[in-house]
Amino acid sequence: MLPHAYGPPAATLLVLGGALSCVAGYRLFRVVLGIYGFILGAMLGSSMMGVSNTTGMIVAALIGGVAGALLLVFAYFIGIALVGAGLGALIAHVGWGHVGGGDPPAGLIVGLALLGSVGALLLQRYVIIVATAFGGAWTALVGGLALAGDRGAARPATAGDVWILYPMTPAPGQRWVPIAWIVLGLIGLGVQLGITGRKR
Repeated sequence: MLPHAYGPPAATLLVLGGALSCVAGYRLFRVVLGIYGFILGAMLGSSMMGVSNTTGMIVAALIGGVAGALLLVFAYFIGIALVGAGLGALIAHVGWGHVGGGDPPAGLIVGLALLGSVGALLLQRYVIIVATAFGGAWTALVGGLALAGDRGAARPATAGDVWILYPMTPAPGQRWVPIAWIVLGLIGLGVQLGITGRKR
């Protein structure tokens, strides 16, 4: 990740981007998708450089961030369709296991995969609202912890601690973090369903 001196500005961006995603993710979904793509790309890009090469890390983070943002924005609809198709194929396999033996017919798998793709695209509003509310809440929480000087939130970049990437695993010694995440996510969900995520 980025050098220690760049930690507070990066944490501030995490808090602002997370809050934006949490309360207005559906309305500004392309922007939010670009922000998360940039964050992911910057993390991957900067991790390819040596810790002592500050300029290289910043350049790699910027290049990786732009590439990640573009990739997520353009791959959105394909990803939604693939998730729906995978769910349809899963239903075909599980359902067939209760009806008959062996593998399900190919026609059934293809048909349910197509139905799943269409269903996911039709219900994408709700998928986006839930994902952005809880994803934004987690991002804002992690950024807030890092700004408050929490070493656990800043450590993963240097110590390989991956608890931040797995929100269902409580942070070491901080069992309140998942509860705060759920509460913030529910607040964001309520705001989006009631105000910012309404259809015009």
